[in-house]
Amino acid sequence: MGWFHEAANPGILSLAPYQPGLPVEALERELGITEIVKLASNENPLGPTPRLVEELDVVLAESARYPDGSAYQLKAALSKKFDVSVDQLTIGNGSNDVLELLARVFLRPGLKSVVPAHAFVVYRLVTASLGATLVEVPCDDFTPDLEAMLAMIDSETRMVFLANPNNPTGTWVKRDQLTAFLSAVPKTVLVVLDEAYVEYVEDSDYPNGLTLIDQYPNLIVTRTFSKAYGLAALRLGYAVSHPDIADLMNRIRQPFNVNSTALAAGLLALEDDAHVKLGVKVNRDGLKQLNLGLEAFKLPVIPSVGNFLTFDLGRDALPVYQSLLQEGVIVRPIGVYGLPNHLRVSVGTETENAFFLAALGRVLAKP
Repeated sequence: MGWFHEAANPGILSLAPYQPGLPVEALERELGITEIVKLASNENPLGPTPRLVEELDVVLAESARYPDGSAYQLKAALSKKFDVSVDQLTIGNGSNDVLELLARVFLRPGLKSVVPAHAFVVYRLVTASLGATLVEVPCDDFTPDLEAMLAMIDSETRMVFLANPNNPTGTWVKRDQLTAFLSAVPKTVLVVLDEAYVEYVEDSDYPNGLTLIDQYPNLIVTRTFSKAYGLAALRLGYAVSHPDIADLMNRIRQPFNVNSTALAAGLLALEDDAHVKLGVKVNRDGLKQLNLGLEAFKLPVIPSVGNFLTFDLGRDALPVYQSLLQEGVIVRPIGVYGLPNHLRVSVGTETENAFFLAALGRVLAKP
């Protein structure tokens, strides 16, 4: 190990770089395939609001100017739409950015964060990078076991990360479960509720975290424009919290952490409710299509309320993943989440879903 590694923060040495879903361009280069369906990164198959495409020239014409570092207009729009105060908001370069800001403010060596098993890998990355300790709690049938998580909280615990619904499993906790948990968590422990997929959940028992912040000042809700709003490439997310927490996060936030195009796109996306509703319907229909297809292959599926499904191959999933690449289909292996026998497939259009199912059928039929 060279001098550079010896000089680095110890927590970073235990990390491996985050591995995103394989880009379409990479598969084109490596295999020379031109007909490719990417269902690996939980992206919105409809793309962003058509208004963004129509107004992009106007936005780009101002590219020589720095963006509004305060994100004034976007904060005002979020405040109006979700009935939160502007001083509760922190805008980030994707919700990953605000997750890292929270960790930088509150975690350090000697402190702990608690997460459920199969949780979003970024929680592990931000915890370890600050030299804090990650405590992973086994799930109950792939669903976060809140009572077991509560039992693992001690005097060194500073933060709990909970995605609802969870990625990559798609499972979720109900309102009564969450409020009982929040009531029992010590007030000195922050609960980070990651609602990246909130727009896709249609169950009446699903808890809207934004309605709970006033009652639980130690609750922080993070959300993103990358999924239902179709802005993954522009990187835009936000946190809603107690104003004192937002103040601390904004002290260390980079001055221009969100670009002007993303800020403008966020405003347009918030105004186009019809586009979001259409995306939710496409997702609902796509989940049914994929569930039926995987059931026909007799592959167990983890019930999901997100825009993806995780299914069990009953064996090492990597060979199937590699064979699907040969068929022009990119899905997501999730061994890093403790699920080496599973693959995660994002919901695409009806045509994309059918393409995936046909390719999977050919792969499974091979001896």
